[in-house]
Amino acid sequence: MTGADRVLALDVGTQSVRAMVFDPAGNLVARTKVPIEPYVPGPPGCCEQDADLYWRALGEATRALWEQPGVDKGSIAGLALTTQRGTVVPVDEAGEPLRRAMVWLDRCRAEGLPRIGGSWGLKFKAARATETVATFQAEAEANVLARGEPAMWARVRHYLLLSGFLVHRLTGRFADSVAAQVGYLPFDYRGLRWADEGDWKWLAVPVRREWLPELVPPGSVIGQITAAAAEATGIPAGLPLVAAAGDKACEVLGSGALEPHIGAISLGTTATFNTTHRRYLEVIPLVPPYPAAVPGTFSLEVQVYRGFWMIEWFKREFGAAEVARARELGVDTESLFDELVAATPPGSMGLVLQPYWSPGVRIPGPEAKGAVIGWGDVHTRAHLYRAILEGLAYALREGMERTGRSQSPAAVQLVADVFGLPAKRPHTHETSGLGAAIDAAVGLGLHPSFEIAVAAMTRTAETRDPNPAAHAVYEELYRTVYLRLYGQLQPLYREIRRITGYPPEV
Repeated sequence: MTGADRVLALDVGTQSVRAMVFDPAGNLVARTKVPIEPYVPGPPGCCEQDADLYWRALGEATRALWEQPGVDKGSIAGLALTTQRGTVVPVDEAGEPLRRAMVWLDRCRAEGLPRIGGSWGLKFKAARATETVATFQAEAEANVLARGEPAMWARVRHYLLLSGFLVHRLTGRFADSVAAQVGYLPFDYRGLRWADEGDWKWLAVPVRREWLPELVPPGSVIGQITAAAAEATGIPAGLPLVAAAGDKACEVLGSGALEPHIGAISLGTTATFNTTHRRYLEVIPLVPPYPAAVPGTFSLEVQVYRGFWMIEWFKREFGAAEVARARELGVDTESLFDELVAATPPGSMGLVLQPYWSPGVRIPGPEAKGAVIGWGDVHTRAHLYRAILEGLAYALREGMERTGRSQSPAAVQLVADVFGLPAKRPHTHETSGLGAAIDAAVGLGLHPSFEIAVAAMTRTAETRDPNPAAHAVYEELYRTVYLRLYGQLQPLYREIRRITGYPPEV
């Protein structure tokens, strides 16, 4: 292993598993990708997937990686793993799954749970957070499983996220990264550790302390590749696995957003706006910042759930012509959809979209729905597509103002125009893999600090400055229309919820 200076990054996402090799300058040396089905539909709202599917796809991706030109196993100093967040895998004593994984997209709920009382209940009432906590209980996978599958639940010996499940498959250890703990867990987000014995979260979920994995800070070695894992993946046995973070936290690190004044926008399955902070901040009471990919730091995150889903929905329902043409021309479909954006003016001729396709916990509230207003006979599907992008940007800007990755150039420009700030596109779209590689590079001593690693391994491929005329239109629409939209529609959303029962009330 002498002279080995490259790192292997494993990225287990919602729609694919990717294996990548990065050099110390952050260059992507090689990559393989194995598509996977995001989930298998279960009962209404439930999304599940065979946990072993992720392991098999990971093995397929890594074995194919060794066949890529210029990839030498002897050059790999170590590896890091990043995964989709919040996907739960209950396992037995040996680490074997007891059922399919509950994918983070799952919306199964445990209804009728008794609310937490006593002093904690009084505190929640005083903070107007009773429904927030009740939503936490109802949506916690542990409550859904314990209520719905008691026989299976009685056999649980380890309660893991997908990251912890794959760490066990790779190293044989029941361990996970601190920065991967995002979900309905008894986790102390302020202290970045499992919650103390008296914390309310132990009352909210039926999880035992001994079921939870040992936590390791990002940038520290979490274990070594076992002989069994080496046989399944081709990764050399004994190679160190460095703790990284969940995919969003790794995206933020891979984008170079280490300081609070730099925001990282991702138009992924869930659209997000993240900033990294050294101190703990709860912008919304009881809604914590998540652990960041750098030890001891926090990621303030604003989410637009199913953000990218809206874009994919549009392409599926209205974009067949562009998809077919892109296939015929052998080009990326994004370039053709950018033409739709270019064909319409900023503001979509008055079409304004509120992107609350799925309800939230506090902002938006649990009664929220999506809305599009301002329709006229001049509007086309191009206006709707632009309005979707604008609505996502408005929502993310609103989140930015509360808290203090897109490959499409048109989307990058639109974000710059809505925010009124320069928008920079990283040199690689594999920012989550690069973030994991940065964690590995620091943990393996290839770079002496995160600051030096980020400076060496991240850079800007393109900067889009805001267009003053477009920003002026967006500024007025945002201030006078968008910010008032939810308040105006909230009473109607509540009536729709009362009449139809959707979304369900806790």
